[in-house]
Amino acid sequence: MNVNVNNEHIKQIDLGNLPKHVAVIMDGNGRWAKSFGKKRIFGHTSGISSVRETIESCVELGIKNLTLYVFSIDNWKRPKSEVNALMKLLVRSVNNEIEDINKNNIRMRIIGSVSKLSKKIEGELIKACDLTIKNDGLNLNLAISYGSKTEIVDAIIKISSKVKKNIISIENIDEKLINEHLYTKNSKNVDLLIRTGGEFRLSNFLLWQNSYAELLFYDLLWPEFRKKDFYNSIITYQKRNRRFGETT
Repeated sequence: MNVNVNNEHIKQIDLGNLPKHVAVIMDGNGRWAKSFGKKRIFGHTSGISSVRETIESCVELGIKNLTLYVFSIDNWKRPKSEVNALMKLLVRSVNNEIEDINKNNIRMRIIGSVSKLSKKIEGELIKACDLTIKNDGLNLNLAISYGSKTEIVDAIIKISSKVKKNIISIENIDEKLINEHLYTKNSKNVDLLIRTGGEFRLSNFLLWQNSYAELLFYDLLWPEFRKKDFYNSIITYQKRNRRFGETT
């Protein structure tokens, strides 16, 4: 990880008007690999550079929360060989980057239905996250085996259980309480959502948290996404008029 706080692109950005939480749907790895006549895993491997540059950009700017859609709960439907290759790549990539993650004061968390992971994969990811537990810089959420509808259902179950046990009352259920029971309870709601790959949908990603997010869609495939694209996304975000239902 090569963090450069003197990056020329930063001069074009208002550091007082940064999104508190950026979310990214990293789409297009398979199609990118196919364009080179390669297997899909080649695209996923190549996309690691884009992940690294996105994280570096957040550190350089001082953005506090970044959530990356790594593996959706519906991705389990893919061929077993591809899923296994993805899981091995994920663990290897995390282990390779963990030293730099710590060096840059990044706190890493896994969000999603981790119980669906193999015990070995789950253990490796938890061990890596534990190594960053004291860091208080960028809060990096890796959405793995993640589905937003499942997240919301889980939150309802947890809240219902507490109501049943008289820990909380129905009258106390509000948006704040629901936020506290979501996987992203340690992050603010999303301000900016970026999706590569030329698709125009949320794909069951942070549906609650994206309620007032600014949405940016790129035709670029994920392995093509670079720092300049991330910085341009921030510049575009800063040109938006975020009214939150108001008239001005």
